[in-house]
Amino acid sequence: MPDIDVLCVGHACYDLTFAVPHHPAADEKAVAQALVGSGGGPAANAAVTVARLGLRAAFAGNLGNDPWGERHFQELCNEGVSTGLVVRGSAPTPLSAILVKPDGKRTVINYRGRTEFLPEDSLDLSTVHPRVILFDGHEPHLSLPLVRTARQAGIPTVLDAGSVHAGTRSLADKVDYLACSEKFAREFTGLADPERAALELHAIAPKVVVTLGKVGLVWVDAGRPQRLAAFEVRTVDSTGAGDAFHGALAACLAEGREWEAALRFASAAAALTCTRLGARPGIPTRTEVDEFLTNHPEES
Repeated sequence: MPDIDVLCVGHACYDLTFAVPHHPAADEKAVAQALVGSGGGPAANAAVTVARLGLRAAFAGNLGNDPWGERHFQELCNEGVSTGLVVRGSAPTPLSAILVKPDGKRTVINYRGRTEFLPEDSLDLSTVHPRVILFDGHEPHLSLPLVRTARQAGIPTVLDAGSVHAGTRSLADKVDYLACSEKFAREFTGLADPERAALELHAIAPKVVVTLGKVGLVWVDAGRPQRLAAFEVRTVDSTGAGDAFHGALAACLAEGREWEAALRFASAAAALTCTRLGARPGIPTRTEVDEFLTNHPEES
């Protein structure tokens, strides 16, 4: 496998995204106004983000040999994501049903079925030479030895921590960049204030950013919390915005961008993802992000 810019390790699924007028009540039959089917999953979406930004991306994770897995695998290939570390097996591809309201808020139902975590020896990661590695915590057996190897080799590592579970908990204090949701920060620290939570997380990770959705984000600089407001866009579907943020952030790190500039670029990528239905269809290209930032000079 050739050298790549960002290796994304973790979850892949297939998303069925339904646009609904409202979230159905008990025993209610609802009619969807639109349906989008596409690959999904935090690490897989991050890999596609990296590729659309013009960098070399690879995804390491599992996809079943069922129709959903085949569709997702072909999507990754079509996007130019290296698939040499994708494991195809008999377990079903995880499936997500996503209900999106007109205001862009959504409900996600994920079914993993019999899909087990990949064992540590299921992939030969010595064949990959990434500039940055991004984890989402959903393949813990692969991730733990890899994050230690990356530290020894001086490869920057990023954790997309959406919520507290065994995988994110075990990686949080081992990565260089802890990029987490407000939910993770609150659950992990027990602190409702994201600034206080970010300061506490900074004690275990060199760089910390807490994403706050449409409010923006918080990060810690020189022991003090800093804030960056979110870009204002018309939100169609917020699904995948965090995945795009983390993928874009990892891409910026691979390019050697300055930290605050990387946060602004990643925030723009996340904002643009919200403007289309479906997480994967919404992920922007570099041209789209650059044009967006040009049109928002006061925010860029």
